[in-house]
Amino acid sequence: MQDLLTIWDWVAFAVRWVHVITAIAWIGSSFYFIALDLGLNRDIPGPADGEEWQVHGGGFYHIRKYLVAPEAMPEHLTWFKWESYSTWLSGAAMLILVYWMGAELYLIDPAKADLAIWQGIAISAASLTIGWLVYDALCKSGLGEKPTLLMLLLFALLVAMGWGYNQIFTGRAMMLHLGAFTATIMTANVFFTIMPNQRVVVADLKAGRKPDPKYGKIAKLRSTHNNYLTLPVVFLMLSNHYPLAFATQYNWIIAALVFLMGVTIRHFFNSMHARKGMPWWTWAVTVILFICIAWLSTAGTEYDSYEDSEARALSHREEVLMAAAGFEDVTWAVAGRCAMCHARDPSWPGIRQPPNGILLETPADIARAAREVYLQAGVTHAMPPANITYMEPEERALIRRWYRDASDATVLGLAMN
Repeated sequence: MQDLLTIWDWVAFAVRWVHVITAIAWIGSSFYFIALDLGLNRDIPGPADGEEWQVHGGGFYHIRKYLVAPEAMPEHLTWFKWESYSTWLSGAAMLILVYWMGAELYLIDPAKADLAIWQGIAISAASLTIGWLVYDALCKSGLGEKPTLLMLLLFALLVAMGWGYNQIFTGRAMMLHLGAFTATIMTANVFFTIMPNQRVVVADLKAGRKPDPKYGKIAKLRSTHNNYLTLPVVFLMLSNHYPLAFATQYNWIIAALVFLMGVTIRHFFNSMHARKGMPWWTWAVTVILFICIAWLSTAGTEYDSYEDSEARALSHREEVLMAAAGFEDVTWAVAGRCAMCHARDPSWPGIRQPPNGILLETPADIARAAREVYLQAGVTHAMPPANITYMEPEERALIRRWYRDASDATVLGLAMN
């Protein structure tokens, strides 16, 4: 049982690693081509829309862009798509491993919506699909000719989804799902619009037909949306490590302001790459937005009170953990070594919020975070940091024995049922 738990954690780590690597590749290529397109020298004669000379790695590169396509299709053509697909697929795997498989702990908040696990998972999956359908319908309507209005409606859609997610999911899951919602739109843009349009152009060229420039125009609109959405998605994916971002009643407003920050930051760099000057005012706006976010993060932190934690109903798993042999001793060990930081009002100097939003003050808190306690303080020495509170080897062994016995009892109970 415990060997499987260790293997499972390494699988999750490997998938997260792949996700980060592929995201770097996708974001890097996306930012590069936006910068390249904006910075092209268009004061040149000939059929090309622009050209650029670049130097890298000891070599020189001469790049030309054709507005629709060249007169003859080259034999070798590099397509940039797998970076996007791999990022989304690995992110979906992370969503399943962490939030679906751990729905009771990370996804569902009974205080917000009393959902069964399958209902939470169904809402999670369906929302990603519905979001793309709504966005795609907006782009295909007459709004496609009004890009500024379309961007404002997209922003309104994202804010509404953030608010909606926050009504039913944990704060951590809200942030992650809004990031997944946005990333799904971005990858779907590549898969359903940008790549098919490019294939139409290639097919026309091979058949000797003149490609319709509308396909390039449509693809560029979606690519521009992706460009402005990238930075907020990165923030949302990182937010699960920072309770100040997700553990507040204003987390959906924080997410909305982050989307605005993504616009101001990208506007500066896009203007710079297009040689239209450097609009420094965008950084002033970004700083103001960030200050607002920092203020909101402490204005309404959401944690169950001590009394609410003791009074709330326990899941079957939590009941088994609290009834297992050694739990009382584990409670005393955790209270003495961990609770000064992992508290609703931390007493450790310099700690204002419980790290990662994990509370360990009450027996119910400890049962809810049992897996983290087992992995961080039992199996490994990750916690307490640098063993600053001097947790003894015997206490770590006690945690391991308690969790393993409780886990075996849970598996046995499920089998008997």
